[in-house]
Amino acid sequence: MSGRQLLIEYVLSSDDDDLLVGPRSRRDWVVDSALFVVAIVFGAASLITSKRHGLHEPLLAIDATCGLALCVALWGRRRWPVALGLASLPVLLVSSFAGPAGAVSLYTVAAYRRWQVAVLIGAVQVALLPAERSIHPQGNAPATYYLAGILGTAVIIAWGMFRRGRRAAQRERQLRTQAEEQLRVEQIRHAERERIAREMHDVLAHRISLLSLHAGVLEFRPDSTPEEIARAGAVVRASAHQALEDLRAVIGLLRGGDDGQAPSPPQPTLAALPLIVEESRAAGMRLNVDVRVGDLSAVPETIGRHALRMVQEALTNARKHASSAPVDLRIEGAPGEGLTIDVHNPALVLTAAATRIPGSGTGLVGLSERATLSGGRLEYGTDPDGGFRLHAWLPWPR
Repeated sequence: MSGRQLLIEYVLSSDDDDLLVGPRSRRDWVVDSALFVVAIVFGAASLITSKRHGLHEPLLAIDATCGLALCVALWGRRRWPVALGLASLPVLLVSSFAGPAGAVSLYTVAAYRRWQVAVLIGAVQVALLPAERSIHPQGNAPATYYLAGILGTAVIIAWGMFRRGRRAAQRERQLRTQAEEQLRVEQIRHAERERIAREMHDVLAHRISLLSLHAGVLEFRPDSTPEEIARAGAVVRASAHQALEDLRAVIGLLRGGDDGQAPSPPQPTLAALPLIVEESRAAGMRLNVDVRVGDLSAVPETIGRHALRMVQEALTNARKHASSAPVDLRIEGAPGEGLTIDVHNPALVLTAAATRIPGSGTGLVGLSERATLSGGRLEYGTDPDGGFRLHAWLPWPR
């Protein structure tokens, strides 16, 4: 491809984001109509001035015809701004009527295309000023004529570039706003996925760990009597049924009742602690409970729900990692003092028949998040004796 072809392709090309092809809005129609009228009025005034200073037939007819044609061509400036700017150059040479239309064309190029293209077309317009003056005498002093032509061209290009810059900045703000909105949606989705995982873990880990312990009785005590086997099987069935019920409750909670079914039951609070303790003891846990709260139902619902989840997770971890060890659970607190939860179990002593329930290790992370979100704190880890301790404090307003 030759250098001339490259130059033509560069001049005629346009930025993809600046294409003006499309239906005109009401505002576009108003603006285009106003510019057409202005080009006609000021072009006619310029033609009258040229005639007053000696422009006669046949140049007068050529001037009016070409100028009127360029004014009509302004209706296509949004679709072909660069082509119209290039086509206006020979018209401006023979028509003073076309002067205002040429200025509008130059502004369109500067406002919607690369600044290099606008400067190139403006420079050619300035270079044609001597020839235009010789063909269309205006009666102005040469210095005034050329100064007005050069400054006018520069102002038009500058104003078009300014409008282009404002439009680019506005588009950038819109894109940034869209990106931020998309990021916010992604964060909401991520938080929702985290909430689903946390709820599923908190609700089901407790039930399934109980189910695993009951099933372990059937596996490691083959000499059990039929009555004991039947009783253990009934407990396994009941635990599996309860796990399914808990799963249904969690899914119903996440759906928010949009499936047309009855609303999900309320989430359990600390008032459900006796049931949790009873289930754990029925599974064979040696659980020592010390509750120093007069009325568990008096604990605020949000705090009580977080506290119950913490107790469930602590007991689940004890069953996973030290099923044969005793567990000490202490809960105390009062309005204005906060609610304290302390769970401790000694170091695990493994036996040949001991089994470990698999775990992901994310439960304690979820508890820490719960404590932080509620304005409390959570500490866990091994103590100097090698046992495991979980200590949590949650605010309990007056």
